Amino acid sequence: MSARNMVLLLFTAVCFAGGGIFMKLSEGVSRPLPTLAFLGLFVLGAVLQALALRQADLGVVYVAVLGLEAALTLVFSVALFHEGLSPRRLLAVLLILCGVALLRGD
Repeated sequence: MSARNMVLLLFTAVCFAGGGIFMKLSEGVSRPLPTLAFLGLFVLGAVLQALALRQADLGVVYVAVLGLEAALTLVFSVALFHEGLSPRRLLAVLLILCGVALLRGD
């Protein structure tokens, strides 16, 4: 996978992770601005992922985006919502990132 495609996948994951943050802030879609933000970010993420699929396999793109999104969401949740980060969670994220790195070399 090219470096350009990896950057596209990273932006895709940021959109989906950011969408998750705004989804939490929307309080069950009861707050209009966070609701619009999460919907917009999810749509943008889907468009970016579709563009990435032009140059890479579905299995690689989907797993890479999902892995990066999970890692970013954990970082954002700790930083913004002060959620806990146990050694086990940290290890899980590191393993996910290792898997994404292995996919890049495929």
